[in-house]
Amino acid sequence: MVLGTASQAPTRTRNHNGYFLRWDAEGVLFDPGEGTQRQMLFAGVTATQIDRICLTHFHGDHCLGLPGVIQRMSLDQVAHAVDAHFPAANAEIFRGLRYATLFHERTDVREHPVEADGVIAVTDEFTLEARALEHTVPAVGYRLAEPDGRRMLPDRLAAHGVRGPDVGRLLRDGVLVSPAGSVRLDQVSEPRPGQKFAFIMDTRLCDAAFELAEGVDMLVCESTFAAADERLAAEYGHMTAAQAGRLAAESGVGLLVLTHFSQRYETDEGTWMLEEAGTSFSGKIEIARDLQRIPLPPRHPL
Repeated sequence: MVLGTASQAPTRTRNHNGYFLRWDAEGVLFDPGEGTQRQMLFAGVTATQIDRICLTHFHGDHCLGLPGVIQRMSLDQVAHAVDAHFPAANAEIFRGLRYATLFHERTDVREHPVEADGVIAVTDEFTLEARALEHTVPAVGYRLAEPDGRRMLPDRLAAHGVRGPDVGRLLRDGVLVSPAGSVRLDQVSEPRPGQKFAFIMDTRLCDAAFELAEGVDMLVCESTFAAADERLAAEYGHMTAAQAGRLAAESGVGLLVLTHFSQRYETDEGTWMLEEAGTSFSGKIEIARDLQRIPLPPRHPL
């Protein structure tokens, strides 16, 4: 769910950043900028749905909504622990935002400063990885990867006489032994790559961005500037829409979601972003809109 798509300044149609990812049983809130709590209300996202918060950096358009979100979780008495990830270099800013005003703290927010590149969390649903990006302040990008699995093939299961509870046992144990003989998992299934998602905000085009985006099904990526303003993008530590397209193309991305737009382009409908990103990326591109729900692409075409 897209909660906001503006960069430094909100506009009449775009709120500051905010993105909520529903990944199986876990909800991940990325970069809650100013006004995120209200955008959550419009989007139907509740405080109790947030299990994890990931901040890329501490510029205000990516974190000024954090105090309200944290206080709302306590107000709603969220009973489960909430994990929070952010650049370790600015951990004191996180603490300042967390306790920006007086409130009765009820929710257990567990702080996990990101100190180095690599895996920062492992759950039943995914592995979470972070890498340092190239912005004007310490910043990180995030990548979620579902474990690879197996896809059962009904025709082969039927040919080997495997049905009912035996399917689950075969998937769990890797082999099924019966009076009729034994069946191996690889005889009745095929590899199923896990789905992957990357979140890359304020950064110049860099090696870490390519590593995060490699082979993901969906890439949510900043495209703050037009190609004509590439010099400004480099100066302020950002990408253009064309560079986001290059990143997606060279990384084998399934769906590219462009966001984090400069207010200077507010009157534009965004067609130039599609054109510029599309010069190098032939896959599907979405121009993110506030309160838009964008589903993760299916593993295989329906």
